Amino acid sequence: MTVLLTILLAVILLALFARRMLSFPAQKPADYAATGPAFDLHRHLNGLMTCDGMIYGPTGRVTSRFSARMEGRWDGENGRLTEAFVYSSGSRQDRTWRLKIGQSGRFTARADDVIGEAQGVISGATIRMRYQLRLPDESGGHVVSVTDWLYLCEGGVILNRSQLRKFGVKVAELFAVMRPADADG
Repeated sequence: MTVLLTILLAVILLALFARRMLSFPAQKPADYAATGPAFDLHRHLNGLMTCDGMIYGPTGRVTSRFSARMEGRWDGENGRLTEAFVYSSGSRQDRTWRLKIGQSGRFTARADDVIGEAQGVISGATIRMRYQLRLPDESGGHVVSVTDWLYLCEGGVILNRSQLRKFGVKVAELFAVMRPADADG
């Protein structure tokens, strides 16, 4: 019985390891270096944008849907991206990102609900950004680790996939579609 239990435990650990190393967290900016169109913060996060998305809970079920109006503005290497979210529950949330472009495709970002500074990397048609986020009080006020991936499509549409983790365990996932407001017709 102990041999069977040891084998079962080994299989479970291997499956968890493989899932972590071969899935969303395993992506690296270098994986997308040769992709296009090239993501340009000044161009693709500029002007009025709209966004629609959903948030999945830890079981994979949709827990919330949202729409947002966004506006990006740049002054040289410093940018500001304002976001005004409206959730399916009727609640609202505003966030203003303060972006600063650095060297070699790197950038930093700050927002009032972000602990410290978000670290971003632009690579080909993608952006990866990592940061610590304090959830709103109505969501428990917890601090979670966030990894955002933004994938630029032809025509300027941006697909956003994010995972939120607490103690290394995925507690939520977000998927959203961002597009220039003039693309809405």
